[in-house]
Amino acid sequence: MRYFIELSYNGTHFIGWQRQRQGRSVQQTLEEALATILRQPVEMVGSSRTDAGVHASQQYAHIDLEAAITDSEKLVYRLNSLLPADLAVRRIVPVADSVHARFEANHRRYEYRIIRHKNPFLPQQAYLYKPDLDVERMNTAAALLLRYEDFESFSKVHTDVKTFHCTICRAEWEQRGDLLVFTVQANRFLRGMVRALVGTLLEVGLGKKTVADFERIILAKDRKLAGAQAPAQGLFLVEVGYPEGLL
Repeated sequence: MRYFIELSYNGTHFIGWQRQRQGRSVQQTLEEALATILRQPVEMVGSSRTDAGVHASQQYAHIDLEAAITDSEKLVYRLNSLLPADLAVRRIVPVADSVHARFEANHRRYEYRIIRHKNPFLPQQAYLYKPDLDVERMNTAAALLLRYEDFESFSKVHTDVKTFHCTICRAEWEQRGDLLVFTVQANRFLRGMVRALVGTLLEVGLGKKTVADFERIILAKDRKLAGAQAPAQGLFLVEVGYPEGLL
């Protein structure tokens, strides 16, 4: 039996989603909690692999079990009682055995959140960035992302992927109260892509790069030309979408 797990987490004290030899990962923490309750080894596959310090208000993973879960609400309750405060399970739903949490997802949406003035409630959930920015120019540059598909310039180097192509359908900056938020939605993302996009767009907002420079960076397919990665704490995976009726 295959099940999808919907979860959320504050990534501040995690080394990222993926289990690694050392460090506290989201995957390992959840797998160990499930194994304790179900009394069997559990391996899960996540819809997205967030990096260290990155948050998720919506993430999915799938697990395969030999026996059916008789009371999913009770299991959710027991898991949340066992899990640490920075990781929560929202629901567990059965799916067809062929449904894959990563490959069936048709879009992911990320938000990068910037705070312009010191806020004691958001030190690890937004990037404190005080310089003046030309947000209109940043949005003009961000709109160019919808015209292209190859984003090698914004990918971490030495990444094991077959293609650097992504289809971006939304990329925009907006002011939400005290937060300046960059929203970007695509069918897939490359490693480090969103943080590299943000770092480069901030240079456009500062006037260090022009909109034309930004387009040249896209076309160059060269990571060395793009800006530095923005810090992890401002990045949130906010939505993972699946075909209608799958969940």
